[in-house]
Amino acid sequence: MICIITGDIVGSRKIKDSWLLSLKAALKVVAGQHGKWEIFRGDSFQVEVEPENAIKVAAYLKACIRVNKPADVRMGIGIGSIKNKRKKLSESSGDAFIHSGAAFDSLKQVKSNLAVKTDSADFDEEINVVIKLSLIAMDSWGVVAAEMVKLAFENENLLQSELAAISGRTQSSVSEALKRAHYNEIIEMDKLYRKKLNQTILK
Repeated sequence: MICIITGDIVGSRKIKDSWLLSLKAALKVVAGQHGKWEIFRGDSFQVEVEPENAIKVAAYLKACIRVNKPADVRMGIGIGSIKNKRKKLSESSGDAFIHSGAAFDSLKQVKSNLAVKTDSADFDEEINVVIKLSLIAMDSWGVVAAEMVKLAFENENLLQSELAAISGRTQSSVSEALKRAHYNEIIEMDKLYRKKLNQTILK
């Protein structure tokens, strides 16, 4: 069982290419040492991650792109089996790829920037409602909020005072930015997703 995230940059032709460096750096972080990722057609990408990390990765990628305002990102999360694992993700196949493509293709129709698809319709329905609610916060992240969310995800074990020292901001401004971004609620959503995933998909 693997997770494939398929995405593209919203309105990439109208904005500067600063997002491209951010995207490459972010994909390297989330894929880790042994993971695979690809950028294709200029502004589209795929990355393989652990199914449990899908929501956290999606939120992190969004923060990395939202730093480059007005850039944003659309992503379809697919979880399932893999049949042919080849050197390039684009040449691999299996349910994870099919589900990811289907989730991504549905985004314009439902006017959303993030969706998940698995073999379980009940799981998908429940998690996608939670995702839609979370997007009310994530789609409105400003540059500072996105920067602080990105920093918090990269340094999950640090206190806000330590994040402030790294970012050169005051602790109160870091706290306010994370509160504005609804970072704690997104962490709670991630925990709920992991719990439901283990109960339904990975059992």
